[in-house]
Amino acid sequence: MRSRDNLQQTSEQTWLWLAATIFSLIAFAANSVFCRLALKTGDIDPDSFTTIRLLGGALALLPLCLRPTLSRSPSGTWRGGLFLFVYAYLFSLAYVQLDTGVGALILFGAVQITMFALGMRAGEKFQIRVVLGMLVAFSGLMVLLAPGGSAPPLISALLMAVAGIAWGCYSVLGKRSESPTRDSAGNFLRSLPLVAVVTAIGLSQASLHITPTGVLYAAASGMLASGAGYVVWYAVVKRLRAQTAATLQLSVPVLASVAGVILLNEPLSARMVIASLIVLGGIALALVGAKR
Repeated sequence: MRSRDNLQQTSEQTWLWLAATIFSLIAFAANSVFCRLALKTGDIDPDSFTTIRLLGGALALLPLCLRPTLSRSPSGTWRGGLFLFVYAYLFSLAYVQLDTGVGALILFGAVQITMFALGMRAGEKFQIRVVLGMLVAFSGLMVLLAPGGSAPPLISALLMAVAGIAWGCYSVLGKRSESPTRDSAGNFLRSLPLVAVVTAIGLSQASLHITPTGVLYAAASGMLASGAGYVVWYAVVKRLRAQTAATLQLSVPVLASVAGVILLNEPLSARMVIASLIVLGGIALALVGAKR
């Protein structure tokens, strides 16, 4: 009887963490969609989007830190705040010109390379099946970006790649998080001084542009997709190898591409369907390897 109860409890925990992981990945894709929706039509400038996004994330998480069960102030690190700001700011700048799926592809391609490199540096053992799954998934993303249309602007692509490196570093920091909520709140708060600098520069140059629609997209990105999504991700990433966490995030460009088709009228092609199947197959292969 006890063995059956333990098995049921283990199964419930597995489904709980699976749901949390899926929620995080959807939140990551939502950030791409919110940002592209806001910037594509000029409803807001990149500086203002970043400011409202990070400020919204901080405001959403601070009340959670005041719960009696936590009874502590936000923590986090200055490195976490720096990585978060660099990722969010360059992310917004890059999406002025990049399509939703292409931007997510470049971002999480850089994330994967960064997390694999940091995992190797930390002495993490790489399983052949996981590495093979990663390569399969990455090849699917290359299919998605293969020639057939115009290449993405070089500067925007480079900005998104650096944003991906920053997000990979931020994710690896989460593996040492003792309290995902407090650490995430502290990281958001520590990003705000840098946000203030960017805002001051924008005001001095009269380059800021804000509309109610743009504010709504930025607030949704900050409070929902970033605030809630990053707390859950910090809780999830602690239980995953860096290589597994990196491979899982390769599903985000697929989700973002589908959302771009539905919400931004981006074209749906057989290439996208094929690439999606390859990516998901590679992720499944990597996860089987990680479990074994």
